[in-house]
Amino acid sequence: MKASFPDKSELEILQLQRQFYRYFCDLFLETFKTLTISKQNMLRHCSIEEKSLVLLNKLADEKQSVLLVLGHKGNWEWAGNAFSLSCRHQLFVIYHPLRNQHFDKLMYNMRTRFGTRLISMNDTFKEMLRSKDELSATAFIADQTPQPNNAHWMSFLNQDTPVFLGAEIIATKMKRPVLFVSVNRVKRGYYKITIDEKDVLHPNDYAKGGLTEAHTKKLEADIITQPETWLWTHRRWKHKRNIDN
Repeated sequence: MKASFPDKSELEILQLQRQFYRYFCDLFLETFKTLTISKQNMLRHCSIEEKSLVLLNKLADEKQSVLLVLGHKGNWEWAGNAFSLSCRHQLFVIYHPLRNQHFDKLMYNMRTRFGTRLISMNDTFKEMLRSKDELSATAFIADQTPQPNNAHWMSFLNQDTPVFLGAEIIATKMKRPVLFVSVNRVKRGYYKITIDEKDVLHPNDYAKGGLTEAHTKKLEADIITQPETWLWTHRRWKHKRNIDN
């Protein structure tokens, strides 16, 4: 946090840390509440902004499948549920299967109970080709930590940061627009999803790496606005750039 917000005082950093840990405890409980929450309560606690629904319905009318990019901010698990319950696009979420089979099954059931379908990270492009004729939205959590030699490097929260190019590469190959998704906490236990029309990114508008930098900068702006609701416990900066990069 100190590196990300060099202008904040020691006291401000301590306050932000406390706010984050309160949010993190809530996030843990909210996530497991997904196992039992009703559809009505799910949409009451996490909803999509009306203008965003209009945009998504317009894309659905045009039979335009899309890619969604978002970060570990707000409650991304609930955001997937709300999308599946509210939108005409079939939601696919890219995920990394867990080593513990019992916990993996629990998370799989939790993430799919409202209609979301999961794609293993290693099978992303193959599965997207298989469902290419289906109206779909494929979601990428875009703030994961790639291996440094295969990453695109850029400044993110005042630090030299490796980022995945996966969403950009697939969007280019599949000729699909990329929609940046904001998930903001309105108050404790309640979230609002926003997809602004200006945050619809088209691969042909960017040189290599440009689209990735665009959606990463949008996430950065979201974090700066509500920093306590980003997953600071994730080791985002565990890799350093190799000299050849």
